[in-house]
Amino acid sequence: MIAFSGLKNFNIAEILECGQCFRFEKFGEGHYCLVAYGKVLYVKQDGDKVQFWYEGAEIDETQFNIVWAKYFDMQRDYVFVQQKIAEDDTIMQAAVDFAPGIRMLQQDPFEIIISFIISQNNRIPQIKQVVKNICEKYGEPIGGGHYSFPTPDSLATATSEDLRALKAGFRDKYIVDATKRVILGELPINRDCDVPTSELRQMLMDTKGIGEKVADCILLMGYGRYESFPIDVWVRRVMERLYFDGNSVPASKIQQFAKSRFGENAGFANQYLFHYIRITETKNGGK
Repeated sequence: MIAFSGLKNFNIAEILECGQCFRFEKFGEGHYCLVAYGKVLYVKQDGDKVQFWYEGAEIDETQFNIVWAKYFDMQRDYVFVQQKIAEDDTIMQAAVDFAPGIRMLQQDPFEIIISFIISQNNRIPQIKQVVKNICEKYGEPIGGGHYSFPTPDSLATATSEDLRALKAGFRDKYIVDATKRVILGELPINRDCDVPTSELRQMLMDTKGIGEKVADCILLMGYGRYESFPIDVWVRRVMERLYFDGNSVPASKIQQFAKSRFGENAGFANQYLFHYIRITETKNGGK
């Protein structure tokens, strides 16, 4: 077990439940199990005290630093990030104060590509179930009834009909196309690839079923292109209501505003705003 005391700007509930990942289970307040990079990690948090462990296996400090400290973006100074995006911005400050423990997970690009294709016109419980179905069918068992996310080669054996049977719905053909493009080398899946963001965005959008919003989600969550600012119904709602006096504006104008206001940290701002509006509106009866 690895334990931290006094861990700042880290809240496991806010991190996992802010819409950036789909492979986790909640056991209780601050107690979660998550699957990433072919491993199953258990996390329990009480205030600023956080414990990390594997079930039935030892986790040492070296492995934690190599895999999980990177995954949870622990090397980044989130106090600095929050100060930058909320400077002279009371709206952004409210969003940051609502969930200051959000961190951007450094996730596997291929998993993110497939997961966010599945996310289209879908609710989070359904997304999680489809991802789970695909992992159980095409991934490898990794203990505790969990499975790794399938490799491109493994998922490439799936037909549209196979994926439809796993509840992928109309997204089946998009998953097939994306996987094929990865296999052919037309879409890089190295998180640290040196393809310029604008070019990588176009490569994603050349894939069937990937539009601007999904491409920006993949850029942000999968490739760490933190200048990206995905605009879905929630982000559009909060931006128009709080930054544009309730006026309807095109996505291009919101993108331009976000780039000007938040710069290279636009993706962080996006995640705080998304979580803020989605949770507060849901609590108030919004959809």
